[in-house]
Amino acid sequence: MKTMAGKCAAVMALAVFSATPVLAKDIRVTYAGSMGKVMDQGLGPVFAKAENGAWQGQGQGAYGMARLLASHKLTADVFVSINPGPMQILKDAGLIDDAVPVASTSMVIAYSPKGKYAAQFADSSKHHDAGWLKLLAQKDIHFGRTDPYADPKGQNIVFTLLLAEKYYHQPGIAQKVLGDLQNPEQTHQEGGLLARLESGQIDAAAGYESEVRSAHLPYVALPDEINLSNPALAKQWYDTVSFTIKDSAGKDQTLHTQPMVFYAAVLKNAPNGTDQAKKFVEFMQSAQGQRIFNQYGYAAPKGNALYR
Repeated sequence: MKTMAGKCAAVMALAVFSATPVLAKDIRVTYAGSMGKVMDQGLGPVFAKAENGAWQGQGQGAYGMARLLASHKLTADVFVSINPGPMQILKDAGLIDDAVPVASTSMVIAYSPKGKYAAQFADSSKHHDAGWLKLLAQKDIHFGRTDPYADPKGQNIVFTLLLAEKYYHQPGIAQKVLGDLQNPEQTHQEGGLLARLESGQIDAAAGYESEVRSAHLPYVALPDEINLSNPALAKQWYDTVSFTIKDSAGKDQTLHTQPMVFYAAVLKNAPNGTDQAKKFVEFMQSAQGQRIFNQYGYAAPKGNALYR
C-alpha cells in the first residue's frame, strides 16, 4: 500500500509540476533613442513573447543614457548604442566587459513632406547634388538635430557637415548651417526629433537612414564620403575632420569620427539577470533578429566586438 501511495503522490506531483506555467522572463533594455521603432515595435515584443515575459524599453540620447547608467541613476539588462563612445563610459564605470556589433547605418538628411522646401530637397536627392546643403544654410529654414553633448547623432551631423564643406568645396557652410554647436533653436530631444519633422514643425532633420526609413519619411541619401558609413574611407576622409566640445567637467574635448555601428552590451548589474541579458543580445545577432533589423531599415553589423 505504501508503494502504491508513493506512486500516486509522485503522479500528483508530476501533474502539479506540469501544470505550473513557465516563469516569465522579463527584459529591460536601454537604447539609443533613434532605435525606438525597431526596439519597441520589432525586437522587444518578439523576444518578450518568446520568453513569456514583459518588455521594457528606455530610449534617449546614448551619451546621456550611458551617463545615467554609469552613475546608477538608471538600471537595465542590456545597453544598445551607436558608436563606441557611449560604451566607453560604461566600460570605465566597470559595468560591462565587452560590446558586440548588432547593426549599422549611415547619416541622411530627412525632410518633411509638408515643408516649404520639400520639392527642392526631393530634387537634390534625385540629382545627388549639393542642393540640400545650400537649403540648410538658408535663414528661413527650420533644421533640427540633437545635442552633440548628449547624443552621438548630434556629433555625427557636425562631422557630416564638416565633410560636406570639403566634398562640395563650400568653406564655412557648416558654421552657417549650425550656428553654435548647442544652438537651442536647432537642438531637440532625440525621442521627439522625427515627430517634429512628421508634424511639419521643422523642415529638415539630421537622421540615421535606419530610423528615417522606419518612420517612412523622405530623405536625401548622402555620398559615402559624407555619410560616415564606409570604414574604407576612414583614413582618407572621415579622420580629417574633428571639433571641440566641453566635457562633463567643463574642459575642452576634441572629438573624432567613430564607426556608425550599433553595439550591444550586457550590464553586470542587470536587474533581470545577466543570463537573460545575454539571451537578448544573442537574439539581436540571430538570423531572426537580423531580419527584424532589416525590416526597419538597418544594415548588417560591421567590424569586431569592442574590448576583446
